[in-house]
Amino acid sequence: MEYLIIKWLHILSAILLFGTGLGSAFYKLFTDLSGNLEAISVTNRLVVRADWIFTTPTVVIQPVTGFWMLSLAGMSLEQTWLWVSIGLYLLAGACWLPVVVLQIKMRNQADNCRKQAQPLPESYYKQLKIWVALGIPAFLAMVAVTALMVLKPV
Repeated sequence: MEYLIIKWLHILSAILLFGTGLGSAFYKLFTDLSGNLEAISVTNRLVVRADWIFTTPTVVIQPVTGFWMLSLAGMSLEQTWLWVSIGLYLLAGACWLPVVVLQIKMRNQADNCRKQAQPLPESYYKQLKIWVALGIPAFLAMVAVTALMVLKPV
């Protein structure tokens, strides 16, 4: 029963991680491309908030519950799929951390521009390009991690 509860938490946190990441990326990107400064400002604030409420806890819950399940199942840490998964998870995290910093900077820029009734500076769009460039490999890495966790190839 303990294993099933931990597995449920692991799967639930993975769903929240994917859902928040994909949803936030979709709404942020298309709102940014709309050019509507009011909407950009609001969306950036909500994306940063969603990262703190949903993504940050799941980033911790995933490895904790994953290693807990491995222990409960008596699985070896010497499996290649597991180390590839860990590497991909770390890659996604290495992309995510600068994305969070960029999101905070873009949120602040959008809020300041909205308050001063000024258009977004070119630096905002440069940061957006970096945000997308980091988001794609992070997302693909997490898709691969999920496949490895489900399939557990030998």
